[in-house]
Amino acid sequence: MRAHDRGQDPAILAGVRVADFSRVLAGPYATMMLADFGADVIKIEGPDGDETRAWRPPADPQGSSTYFAAVNRNKRSMTCDLAGPDGAAARRLAATADVVVENFRPGVMERFGLGYEQLAAVNPRLVYCSITGFGRGAGAELPGYDLIVQALGGLMSVTGEPEGRPMKVGVALVDVLTGLNAFSAVLLALRRREQRPGPQRIDVDLLSSLLAGLTNLAAATLTTGEPPGRFGNAHPSIAPYETFETEDRMLAIAVGNDRQFAALCRTLDLPDLPLDHRFDDNPSRVQHRSELREVLEARLRTAPASEWQERLTAARVPAGAVSTVDEAFALAERLGLGLVTGAPGAGRQAANPIRMSSGSPTYRIPPPPLGDRGPLGWSDERDPDEEALA
Repeated sequence: MRAHDRGQDPAILAGVRVADFSRVLAGPYATMMLADFGADVIKIEGPDGDETRAWRPPADPQGSSTYFAAVNRNKRSMTCDLAGPDGAAARRLAATADVVVENFRPGVMERFGLGYEQLAAVNPRLVYCSITGFGRGAGAELPGYDLIVQALGGLMSVTGEPEGRPMKVGVALVDVLTGLNAFSAVLLALRRREQRPGPQRIDVDLLSSLLAGLTNLAAATLTTGEPPGRFGNAHPSIAPYETFETEDRMLAIAVGNDRQFAALCRTLDLPDLPLDHRFDDNPSRVQHRSELREVLEARLRTAPASEWQERLTAARVPAGAVSTVDEAFALAERLGLGLVTGAPGAGRQAANPIRMSSGSPTYRIPPPPLGDRGPLGWSDERDPDEEALA
């Protein structure tokens, strides 16, 4: 990490240089998180740019892809044909970086002279993060697309209605989980570098991130040998914990204990329901889920979701109307969470969700136009031997 001007309060990752060879979502999400906290992220793109630059509509008022913008703020862009003569510039940059992040197929970076062993030989401080779909071993050639991992990784098998088709999650959730894991791993490696100097290799893959993210479903499967099925919006181990129809829209209710269930029944004017042996404890409610749902939904249909949400919340029963994304941002605004932001010259975006008492994320520059290096060059006091990198 390089020195900072005295008298200024530097960002947490100020002075950390990141050479970002990743594209699409998981890698760019990780590097944007680093950039939000002050890292100098240089996005190295091919002559045609990151594929997501062309993923529109929708587009912002300047005509740029909102998909690209969502994960590439606070970065600078360098265009480079890694297989051509200007690949040497990318190798020099990588050799001066604190962090390299890449998500090419295993073996591709080595062909460009940008593999871990090649760079670590000239950059002993290197943190090198590889993001793959299925690891660098036997799964190296499998396609690392979020949809494919949701399918092969079991997530689709537990998503959707019990009698319906398996469904993907509405956002590329596996990519986001993997990006967060990569972000965390880079921070750990930078801390490790302070304790024990030397290069560090990080491997993060989509399948492992998904399987770890299955948490209780993974534990249940590994313990019993029985894969879980689809429960729609219901919970396999808790009831009532799902969505219900009301007079106007769906309402989610999450009852986690007997106290909450009793409060739910009082609020719905069903005070005798907890006395029914089918519903007197959670295992019984799970066993008789369909009967319980029928009774509750008949009552919930008599009033709008907003009224039930207000009454149940007052009774300390977790409940919320199923909302659209714009309604969700409006809720965050009313709660003072400040989740909408925009770097200078950029459109509105979801803000970084991490808040710090000191060193909070900042939004300094918009997602870069292709090849826009920004106001700074690539010079560095640790320039390596150019002949070793050419």
